[in-house]
Amino acid sequence: MLIYEDKLDGSKAQFAAIEEAIRTTQFIRNTCLRLWMDARGVSRNDLQ
Repeated sequence: MLIYEDKLDGSKAQFAAIEEAIRTTQFIRNTCLRLWMDARGVSRNDLQ
């Protein structure tokens, strides 16, 4: 997993958009993990 860290200087609207993107990404990641853990025979190609 890649992690990028940086200091940002932006407006409240920009920070809100970043937070929404982070929440969306975490939701998709958690959904894929739940599918992989709960379903048998799910390969990495099924998660793409």
